[in-house]
This record gives sequence, structure tokens and C-alpha cells, in this order.
Amino acid sequence: MLSRRHVLGLAASLPVMGLIGRPAMAEPEVFSDMGTALRGADPVAYFTEGAPVSGRPEFGLMWRGAVWEFASARHRTMFEMDPERFAPQYGGYCAFAMSQGYVAPTVPEAWTIHNGKLYMNYSLAVRERWQADIDGYVALADSHWPDALGA
Repeated sequence: MLSRRHVLGLAASLPVMGLIGRPAMAEPEVFSDMGTALRGADPVAYFTEGAPVSGRPEFGLMWRGAVWEFASARHRTMFEMDPERFAPQYGGYCAFAMSQGYVAPTVPEAWTIHNGKLYMNYSLAVRERWQADIDGYVALADSHWPDALGA
């Protein structure tokens, strides 16, 4: 028979025990701000214009659980034909953070194209650090992707 003390101790531990064994909340495959990838920047424009360009909702496209916006129908078609070519690495999460084994949001202004791939960063200051050893950070980030998203 359980004493009142044991029953109260068990009851107090139930909320904590309920958390044990639950899977961690996984991050979505693509970083998005309110469901929009790259905070609305056109991913193709990084390659064609060499700068972040705002996409337009009327040229939007759903891909990997996020809406991608494009500055033109032409850019949307280019993306549709080869999304892996234009989509940022690591789902648009910060490439430097991924190299450290975690995810972080990004801003459209902090970007780099390296070896034909688009990488995003948390901020311009983080991008500066990233650019000091891109190849080394890519190797580290690749070793963490996609595990850093959680299960």
C-alpha cells in the first residue's frame, strides 16, 4: 500500500515523467519566416543579379513545406526546373551555425555563393566569420546536416 507521501511524490513527478521519452521538436526542413523561405527573397536572383531581390507573392511556389517567392515568372520557372541548384544549402538556415551543429535563422543580406552553391548566414558579421574558412565550415556543416534539425 502506498502512503500519502508516496502518492504525492508520484503525482508531483508525473509532469516531468511525461516529458521524458518525447521526441524533440524538429525544425522544419526549410527555414521560413511565417511560411515564406528566405524571408521573401528570390533565390534565383542571388545567381542572376548577384544580390538579394524581393520576390513577389504572385510568383510564389510551394516547395519542401515553404513558399518560395520570385521576382518574375522566369525565375520561378528556372527554380522549378532545378530547385537544388538555386535553393540555399542547409534549408536556408545559417551555414555557420550548421557548422557548429545547430540551426539559426538567416537574413537575405547575409549570403555567399561558393562553388556554385548558395549559403545563408544569420547576419553580416557571421557571414564575415563564415567567409574566413568557407571550405572548412562547409565540411563541418555537411557533417551536421540534416541531423541538426532534430528528430
